[in-house]
Amino acid sequence: MTLRARTAGHAATTRADPGHPASAPAWWRDAVIYQVYVRSFADADGDGVGDLAGVRAKLPYLAELGVDALWFNPWYASPMADAGYDVADYRRIDPAFGTLAEAEALITEAHALGMRIIVDIVPNHVSDRHAWFEEARAAAPGSAARARFWFRPGRGENGELPPNDWASEFGGPAWTRLPDGEWYLHLFAAEQPDLNWNSAEVAEELEAVLRFWFDRGIDGVRIDSATMPAKDPALPSFGPDHTKAQPPQPHPFVDRDEVHEIYRRWRKVADSYPEPKALIGEVWLADPERLAAYLRADEMHSAFNFDYLNCPWDADRLRTVIDGTLAAHAPVGAAPTWVLSNHDVTRHVTRYGRADSAMGRSPAQHGAPTDLALGTRRARAALLLNLALPGSCYLYQGEEFGLWEVRDIPDAARQDPFFFRSAGEDIGRDGCRVPLPWAGQAPPFGFSPAGASGAPWLPQPSAWAGLTARAQEGVPDSMLTLYRTALRARRAEPALHREEFAWSPEAGAQVLDFRRGASFRCVVNLGDTELPLPQGADVLLAGGPLAGGGTALPPDTAVWLRA
Repeated sequence: MTLRARTAGHAATTRADPGHPASAPAWWRDAVIYQVYVRSFADADGDGVGDLAGVRAKLPYLAELGVDALWFNPWYASPMADAGYDVADYRRIDPAFGTLAEAEALITEAHALGMRIIVDIVPNHVSDRHAWFEEARAAAPGSAARARFWFRPGRGENGELPPNDWASEFGGPAWTRLPDGEWYLHLFAAEQPDLNWNSAEVAEELEAVLRFWFDRGIDGVRIDSATMPAKDPALPSFGPDHTKAQPPQPHPFVDRDEVHEIYRRWRKVADSYPEPKALIGEVWLADPERLAAYLRADEMHSAFNFDYLNCPWDADRLRTVIDGTLAAHAPVGAAPTWVLSNHDVTRHVTRYGRADSAMGRSPAQHGAPTDLALGTRRARAALLLNLALPGSCYLYQGEEFGLWEVRDIPDAARQDPFFFRSAGEDIGRDGCRVPLPWAGQAPPFGFSPAGASGAPWLPQPSAWAGLTARAQEGVPDSMLTLYRTALRARRAEPALHREEFAWSPEAGAQVLDFRRGASFRCVVNLGDTELPLPQGADVLLAGGPLAGGGTALPPDTAVWLRA
């Protein structure tokens, strides 16, 4: 395969964030953001559950890794029916993780090391242990307390049927009946009642929560299930002519136009601080124009790129997604994001080793064979691709170790609601949430201190012994060394902090080849034969060993060039 002529692609120019003056520090536009899933990051007190003390102890490691910001999944008080996304109190840290004082200290310490802090906010629902819902459960039908949620009488002669035919994201009906006969809506688990955003109290409370954390120094929020808070007040059934895959339009609870007013109000809160705070949305939408609407100058600053996360390891498909992403973001002046793994999807080392590498999380793929050597090689190439694209990049904890999805967790140890609500048909997301291996030859691999009283909350595979941070430390070809080297190189390369991007005029069909600025070039070989490197180009960094004495790029390998 040779680098041959191909049409030039998208080119972007540098521009300030449209919501702020050109001098404002729009750090989110090109940041590398590391996702911290506290429960599985590091356990300082030995109970088998990660905590804030464990994270604080690892802050120097994260600073050395070279990331710009840390995103925390919910650390609030919660019964943990859905790993903390069932929030009982936004103003308290869950006791399993620590205290509010520890969170405040963590924010201060991270800032001192040059890292910003992002925390999750969940506008769609709270826990059934939240004070509001406990009040609503004890109140009478039609009460003001119930008006904060979606309570309705049932259908049928005696109200024995749910108010409509909506299904929970976790399987089963989206309604649960109370002893007094009324039903309440929960688009996720029954322990996660949906908030009614037609209530002024709901809007005021969530804005107060934002200010509570902004006042404590966090730099932004990641908005969970951002398309879902607004509902059609008529709560219409899907009906016999519609399915979850083909719902009525406009959708009764996804991406309704009313949801944008929520984020316009949040943007005003975020912009009211001397250094504006960042709003980052979890926006799962197939229509790029609908997604871009969330990124207008008076709404969010960025949104997760799920099209890219779910894209297979295929040159044409990746090129199409990259072009589509840049084209969708350009009209609203927003910076794109690039991500390969998170707490909800199959780790990409496993996914990239499958014959079908497309889906981030698919029950049908749970038993699919995986070539971990191939997946690891592609993951190394994908890192260089991600870090070279314009915009911000998200890393999920443990991907810098090359961790794979743990698929053989015993049923008795599983905790994800997907597993229980599907009667085991969907094994859920536990496999990407297994606690990290830091050191040692056997579990708990330094996740918990020596002599800990509790085993890790999910079992770690013994085969991770070679993937611990300590085992990879200083090893030239380790995944951890590649991440550190690539992040250091990215930070030092001026072209990667501007927005210029253009496909190289010479590229084969199985090659991703693009330039950033006048001299930086990224080439990724997704074909099955070696690719001659451009003559005269200097290799800045390669994702794996080069062939031909350094003159050729092997399959499933990426390289950064000065050319």
